[in-house]
Amino acid sequence: MRNLSILGSGVLLAANGVMAQDRPLNIVYIMTDDHSYQTISAYGSTVNHTPNIDRLAERGVRFTNSFVANSLSGPSRACMLTGKHSHANGFTDNTKRFDGSQQTFPKLLRQAGYQTAMIGKWHLVSLPTGFDYWDILTGQGDYYNPTFIRSTDGDTNHAEHLQRHGYSTTITTDLALDWLSSQRDPQRPFCLFIHHKAPHRTWMPDLQDLELYSDSTYELPSNFYDDYSGRRAAQEQRMTIARDMDVVYDLKMADRDSTIHSFDPTLEQWGRAMYTQRMDSAQQAAWDRHYQPLIAKFRERFGQKIADGTMSRADSLELNRWKYQQYMRDYLRVIHSVDRNVGRVLDYLKDNGLLDNTLVVYTSDQGFYMGEHGWFDKRFMYEESFRTPLIMSLPAAYGGRQGITSDAMVQNIDYAPTFLEAAGVAVPADIQGESMLSELKKMKAPNKGSSRDRMNETTKTKTRALYYHYYEYPDEHRVNRHFGIRTKRYSLMRFYGDVNQWELYDLKRDPQNMHNIYGKLGTLQLTKRLKKKLLRLQERYDDPIRHTVTD
Repeated sequence: MRNLSILGSGVLLAANGVMAQDRPLNIVYIMTDDHSYQTISAYGSTVNHTPNIDRLAERGVRFTNSFVANSLSGPSRACMLTGKHSHANGFTDNTKRFDGSQQTFPKLLRQAGYQTAMIGKWHLVSLPTGFDYWDILTGQGDYYNPTFIRSTDGDTNHAEHLQRHGYSTTITTDLALDWLSSQRDPQRPFCLFIHHKAPHRTWMPDLQDLELYSDSTYELPSNFYDDYSGRRAAQEQRMTIARDMDVVYDLKMADRDSTIHSFDPTLEQWGRAMYTQRMDSAQQAAWDRHYQPLIAKFRERFGQKIADGTMSRADSLELNRWKYQQYMRDYLRVIHSVDRNVGRVLDYLKDNGLLDNTLVVYTSDQGFYMGEHGWFDKRFMYEESFRTPLIMSLPAAYGGRQGITSDAMVQNIDYAPTFLEAAGVAVPADIQGESMLSELKKMKAPNKGSSRDRMNETTKTKTRALYYHYYEYPDEHRVNRHFGIRTKRYSLMRFYGDVNQWELYDLKRDPQNMHNIYGKLGTLQLTKRLKKKLLRLQERYDDPIRHTVTD
């Protein structure tokens, strides 16, 4: 697509002549950290309701085969910004520093006349580039009274640190709405990033949501006690709820007299500081009213047995169930705040006449385990962490479809070319992703029934294979390095380094990645075909790993 001059024209013209609008298309890109598709009611969740995210799905396209290129926060964000896989953008794991001098889609939009703003979680070590305005959380960010780094002119040499009072999700939304209402130039199109810390570990709810779900009980996933048979890398990970989820750091059993201890003294220290030092007195009082009674019950039921080492098997099983319930309640409370603030953004856009010329996107930087395989966290190429929610709402006036489900195989390296094409900006040849705009603009569903009814209609798209590569090992969760290919039916992955193993899954028969069929009778020809496709993807994306890891 040829480059277009947006400023001065007053009209955004698509190069193919399909649309001509009175107003350029704006972009609002909302992203959370570690939001599982399993906890969005538009994706069929039975454990909670997300009415505002669902509102967006009713206005747009819900992708059911949306994946990431590297299931880890910083690398995933780098893939999204550049439209390139991790080896190509240089940010392979969270020990790296993002090279802000490289090409990103916000820079390209800015060059075409867009205003660009980044608000919330950045998590790329270096400061943002390519934005007219940015106001970002430091590091991982804090849930309560977080510290931000702000630059009003996009100049990293004039950044200032400031602590803001309140809850991170609400503050991030407040800042975004303030930028929309008082800082942007209404005569120019804009691209606004609203990126939340939530629901990242340690899942600290907003005070107003502390009692939410207190009476709810959640069924353990059917594979909660997975024994990881035939999957050595899964056997060696350190992200099980039973063994690795910490009662003080993760589950907030930070008693004031320090009789409840973590398996890791560092985690215990961090947890106690997080739940006492960051809050003001009023916040602390509200927090304690909720958690101190839970702490007392926990100490009465488990405290002494844990300290004495006298836990029976029955006690351990009960503790596992307790940990899962506590995890789910806190996580879902945090999601409730996210959904509430998505609603605030949608309401603002509607009330200010922006909803009909703004592409609104909701996604997460990766998926997350809600007890599947007994896990929390992400990283693996298995479905729950590889797959991520993605909802895109392109206004009907721009050819957008509403209330539609797409089964297209898409990936977060596809966001950059999609945004560029939607804005009428040329997509550089070195971007590795593919635009999803055609999925947003295909023929609309028949005008019958409600948009929620039409969400059951799934479009059929051509087959595409996706490439994945995870690098960060060893770290606290000890997920071995691996790469792989995902087709609509099969997932083939290769672990390398300390663990050297191939894994192959037939996702039609085994959607939970429980049975590794690599090397099993009858899979030889299938494996050969998938390996050839995998090698072609590595060659296409020029991943150096193809030269160093062989069968």
